[in-house]
Amino acid sequence: MYRIISGQWKAKRISAPKNFDVRPTTDFAKEALFSILENRFRYDFQSISVLDLFAGIGSLTLEFASRGCKDITAVEMNAKHASFISTTAAELDMALQVNVQRANVFEYLKKNRAGKAYDLIVADPPFNTEADRYEELTSLIFGSGILKENGIFVLEHQSRAKPQHRGLLDTRKYGNVSFSFFQKPETAEDIAEEV
Repeated sequence: MYRIISGQWKAKRISAPKNFDVRPTTDFAKEALFSILENRFRYDFQSISVLDLFAGIGSLTLEFASRGCKDITAVEMNAKHASFISTTAAELDMALQVNVQRANVFEYLKKNRAGKAYDLIVADPPFNTEADRYEELTSLIFGSGILKENGIFVLEHQSRAKPQHRGLLDTRKYGNVSFSFFQKPETAEDIAEEV
């Protein structure tokens, strides 16, 4: 179970079937993440496109939709989980905002070459993901053209994992969960020089 924190469906509780093996982002961590996106990166959720990778049962997807985001693509490999996101979005009148793609994230990114680009990408891979897979994921995102020039990529991971990449801007820890924020290396270096 998880809760939508803000927006049209604030305080709405979403319950997944008990046999789903999922780990939705905690309310505490999710609240912190959205505060950073709004206040540090100045995102206006109503005017951006979002790609949610490893979407699980839609905790982040539905949070973006509740806050008015009109263009969200959720990529989830598990058929039951993908179906759950679609059904829940329809029940909450978010069907036009949420596009669910059932796919392996790595294959999806490889096939995107010069496809649609997003303002913001969030990814919450399984907690047992190996460090080199984080690096592969980040490289695919920056290499596929799926992230807009000044876009931000947010990786959710275990706090003991330390993802590395030239484009790493910041990592914030919330107990066992951390968020690492990345930008295309060239853009990130420009920002670092300005600070």
